[in-house]
Amino acid sequence: MYPLVYHKSLSTEKWFSFPRHQQLLMIANEMNRAQNALLKNESDNAVHAWERSFELTDLTINDPKNVRYIKELLRFRELAGELFLNPSVQFNKQLMDGMISLDPKAYNSLV
Repeated sequence: MYPLVYHKSLSTEKWFSFPRHQQLLMIANEMNRAQNALLKNESDNAVHAWERSFELTDLTINDPKNVRYIKELLRFRELAGELFLNPSVQFNKQLMDGMISLDPKAYNSLV
């Protein structure tokens, strides 16, 4: 794992201690911040939020408890990379909703 830039005080052990639904909600929270920044035409803030979501996604991918979801998490990361290169409020929302729907607890906490 590379050194964290935005979450310097977050260790892998601490991240791994969070349940999967909480990890996914934290990633979705960064995506929501990016969406709000896009709506305000604050592209720099959107970029930083996406970068934070990449860090959290990478930590989640490396968490042994998420091995069953590795394919979905890697696909999310790939699509987030496309979003990073071609910002879109609608695509950001779809990707964020997709992330949340990976876990029933995460999904139900927002419904």
